[in-house]
Amino acid sequence: MAAISGLIRVIEKAARKAGNRLRRDFGEIEHLQVSRKGPADFVSKADQASERTIWDELRAARPDWGYLFEEAGEIEGDPNMPRFIVDPLDGTTNFLHGIPHFAISIAVQEPRLDGKGWGEVTAGLIYNPVTDESYWAEKSRGAWLHDRRLRVSSRRHLDESLIATGIPFAGHGDHGQWTKIYHALAPQVAGIRRFGSAALDLAWVASGRYEGFWESDLKPWDSAAGCLLVREAGGFVSDWKGRSNPICDTEILAGNDVLHSRLHKIVATALKA
Repeated sequence: MAAISGLIRVIEKAARKAGNRLRRDFGEIEHLQVSRKGPADFVSKADQASERTIWDELRAARPDWGYLFEEAGEIEGDPNMPRFIVDPLDGTTNFLHGIPHFAISIAVQEPRLDGKGWGEVTAGLIYNPVTDESYWAEKSRGAWLHDRRLRVSSRRHLDESLIATGIPFAGHGDHGQWTKIYHALAPQVAGIRRFGSAALDLAWVASGRYEGFWESDLKPWDSAAGCLLVREAGGFVSDWKGRSNPICDTEILAGNDVLHSRLHKIVATALKA
């Protein structure tokens, strides 16, 4: 196995510490479901507490780096240093409803050499506190689940393939666009799943559980670590036009090395209809 770098150890320590808190808070959700106030305020506080824990841990280890947080937004650091991109609770709706499928996602993005914005994502980790699964990747060093090397699925036929997605909901996403893709893709594949965490969907593509994934209207913190995981596991990630950006979020299509191009053709054709 590849030796875990100091950077990944720092990221994993932060994710595990925040994950312990989320796991304890998740245990309270069942009680809050029947309260008059409901769990929404509690979940918001859990999200913020997770973000603060991660911030404290990462800042102690990398004090000069910048941050892009889901809740706190962008915090600038030394412009010559990388930044962390953090989602402290991906799968908030699952958490809110007592569904044990959510994750913490942390990625590292490098500044562009020309000083104009941000470039490659070079490290990432997705941690599931419920299952204690820690997916991590570093550029050119592969993707891993703990100490086990990850590879995308080797399935070559769509009718054997399981595809994940995120379904648009109130105020998010384009229902018409999603429906076109679904109707084009569903008759050709073994199944389509919507589990409610884009970060874990991408980790599962990287680990071969899914053959592909599509979604739109995401944010950088939803997909930054997952994009790197899929690529380092031998897969491909692009937008729906086939462009491969460091982070694909507005439109994202991920797949194994054999099926990505076929999925892209189906998506592109569906959207022209």
